[in-house]
Amino acid sequence: MDIKIENGEKVLFIGDSITDCGRRGEFSPLGNGYVKFFSDMLIVNFPEKKIEIVNKGISGNTILDIVNRWEDDVIYQKPDWLSIMIGINDIHRVLRKSDMWTEFTPENYRKRFDYILKRTSEKLNCKIILIEPFYISTDRTDNFRGKVLKDLEEYIEIVEEMSKKYETYHLKMHRIFQKYLNFFEPEIFAPEPVHPNPTGHFLIANELFKLLLK
Repeated sequence: MDIKIENGEKVLFIGDSITDCGRRGEFSPLGNGYVKFFSDMLIVNFPEKKIEIVNKGISGNTILDIVNRWEDDVIYQKPDWLSIMIGINDIHRVLRKSDMWTEFTPENYRKRFDYILKRTSEKLNCKIILIEPFYISTDRTDNFRGKVLKDLEEYIEIVEEMSKKYETYHLKMHRIFQKYLNFFEPEIFAPEPVHPNPTGHFLIANELFKLLLK
């Protein structure tokens, strides 16, 4: 068993609070979520490899925030591998009709996702992993949670579209969580649908690890 990440390479993760997980405070520099778990899995399985892990998640971010910091937090870093997970805050802003909510529609999500991937392909020679946004709930009613689950599908389709267009790796994390919810209640993985607990974060890290095995 080996992993596609080579000795000496840099892996950069960018996203919102799910990626951040306290990496700018108490749990610096990797946070205490899936990024840290993934790093630990590399250490215990491939101790001979020196792989640099960088966490650039920021709590509350949308795709617009990602665009505004792309040059500093991604292009400047020159990663060999880049993982992107973003979108749940965009969906929430649209549903709640928050300030500037029209900036976060699926159309703008697609446009900005396309921009950052095009910019990356022009400036960097890195492999990209797109982790689709997820929502850990089984609510199919007209309640807010049900509406999030319904609207999420369009954003996931955009991630899949971008993955095909730019030939990236694609981690279908929402569908994976939904599969597990056939066997466990949502609170096994998260206290509320957005932010995983350690078990939920371990599942993300484990699926990412399996995706990158040779």
